Amino acid sequence: MSGSRVRELIGDRPLSARSVLASALLGSDEARLPVSNLVALASLFGISDGAARTCLWRMVSNGELTADEGSYALAGRLAERRQRVDEASRIDDVRQWDGTWELAIVSVERRSASDRLELRKAAMALHLADFREGVWIRPDNLDPQRLSASRAVLDRQCTHFHGAATDITADKMRSLFALDGWADDARALIDAMRTALEGNRHDNSVEHFTDEFALSIAVVRHLQLDPLLPAELVEDHWPGNALRSTYRRFDDAFKMRMNAVFDG
Repeated sequence: MSGSRVRELIGDRPLSARSVLASALLGSDEARLPVSNLVALASLFGISDGAARTCLWRMVSNGELTADEGSYALAGRLAERRQRVDEASRIDDVRQWDGTWELAIVSVERRSASDRLELRKAAMALHLADFREGVWIRPDNLDPQRLSASRAVLDRQCTHFHGAATDITADKMRSLFALDGWADDARALIDAMRTALEGNRHDNSVEHFTDEFALSIAVVRHLQLDPLLPAELVEDHWPGNALRSTYRRFDDAFKMRMNAVFDG
């Protein structure tokens, strides 16, 4: 069941050129890679040199990358996403919780569909839950200045409250933050990474590499959905910290494998 769920989380669609190139840069130490490395990596996924270079050019045109002397670096929305990925994979503890809640309530009268979508993405990046139309909430245990770009979106559309009291029930909270599903999927991904770490470390096949690359993408995606709730509000043995610590070990090992691909 765990392996089946991991396959669902990874998905069975071939990775697009943009997904491969963006993921490589998001996972690199400096958020910058030479074009030769990016093209070589893309080729492992059946993406031609021409298609990879065309995709890189389009990403530069869209403000997602910058190009400089034969290398590409993250910019714009992808740079902001790198910040979210770094936060999601590195935070092990949150601020001590005083039992109060943070609220963001829509306060503008008219919003376009794009405004609504932008707010939803920003609120989710900030780990806020959709309580009802125009009301986003979470325990007030995270840095209020986190992720400045996402915070700016909320500032434009919402009025903020901190230190709020609530009588929200435990069952309602579990539903709001989809705790059971997140925890189950986290444990399945932890098992998959541990299997990869304990498996054949000398398997340098393309298939093994691409499988681990896809698993890494799935884990990073799931990490960003961690609600980062206080310990008082989650079950014993909550898998958030275990997912992050296992991912860091998995990522270190995978980067060594990726560097071998580049050197080869």
